[in-house]
Amino acid sequence: MSAAVRRRRLVLAAVALVAVAAGVAVGSGAGGGSDESDEADSAAPAPPSCPREIASHPRRLVGQMLIVRMEQSAAGLRQRIADGEIGGVILFPPDGSDAEALADEVGSLRAAAARGDGQPPFVAIDQEGGDVKRLPGLPPDRSPAAIALDGERLARSQGGATGRALRALGIDVDLAPVLDVPGVDGAFIGSRAFSDDPAEVATLGTAFGLGLQDKGVAATAKHFPGLGLATENTDLAPSSIDASRADLEAGLEPFSAAIDAGFELVMVANATYPALDPDQPASQSRRIIHGLLRARLGYGGVVITDDLGAGALAGAGLDEGAAAVGAARAGADLLLVALTDGVAAQDALLRAVRSGELDRQALIASCARTTALRNRLAGG
Repeated sequence: MSAAVRRRRLVLAAVALVAVAAGVAVGSGAGGGSDESDEADSAAPAPPSCPREIASHPRRLVGQMLIVRMEQSAAGLRQRIADGEIGGVILFPPDGSDAEALADEVGSLRAAAARGDGQPPFVAIDQEGGDVKRLPGLPPDRSPAAIALDGERLARSQGGATGRALRALGIDVDLAPVLDVPGVDGAFIGSRAFSDDPAEVATLGTAFGLGLQDKGVAATAKHFPGLGLATENTDLAPSSIDASRADLEAGLEPFSAAIDAGFELVMVANATYPALDPDQPASQSRRIIHGLLRARLGYGGVVITDDLGAGALAGAGLDEGAAAVGAARAGADLLLVALTDGVAAQDALLRAVRSGELDRQALIASCARTTALRNRLAGG
């Protein structure tokens, strides 16, 4: 691992510690801080904390966690973004969408944030290539499996081309690459995977993600801790992956590689893994998000959920609000609500903060991590 990557990981991990230290998160604006250690590297910038206007305002604090659906017109979102009550949007452009018109809509959201009290919104899209490519006219020009035929160099080139094209439209988060490793017959994720070999997925997926980040678009390692052993599509129905810890271990290799490479986000799946947590789907599991992803694998960056309106959660009796509260309690930083405007999720989160069900200091730590990412993307 390079010195630059090691430094990045140390800074990311420090964000959470700074955010929960007494008086730092609430008392400082973005980029602020106090004298933390005589041994700190004086050349390294202080990690940003959660801005005061968010940390002191519960509705904004929970709203900044939400990534909600942007329909063809963004008009209904502008005021909420200006008020700082939405963290970002996910795009599902209709077939035949005009790229210039889409860029104008995205620009209008950013302008609304700049005019009001909002932070720059994350603008996300699923641009994997192959079966999942929301903007068909843009790169990647090959599916993950086709990229695998030509190897690492092409993977990075395709990631770079995708990042350049997305950034030109104002999109700064790609919910890609898929790092799942198909390991059973009928794995539903198989057509979206690079390979069924963990080492190859690690190499190609990491190269694609770094290509994105070379061009200022955040890469997302998904779907942690792996959907390669699932035959049921979690978008449609509950999926329990009845594999041993040992069987699940191979699927962690690509995620570990992505973490070491400095991926900006990790997306947590909605499947259930009884060997890891017999009670909760991964997106709702503190054992998986905090215990496995953060404590064991050492990830200090931003954790985003898979869609909280997915059939895997609805089929388990979790509506949007309950799923959002559960994910926040488990340690997720960004909550993806891909089917709605997220109002039900925001209301449920706000009630949970006011009742004490959610730890406000933990939410401030999440805000610090997302603030750090916003700042890096703004500089990209």
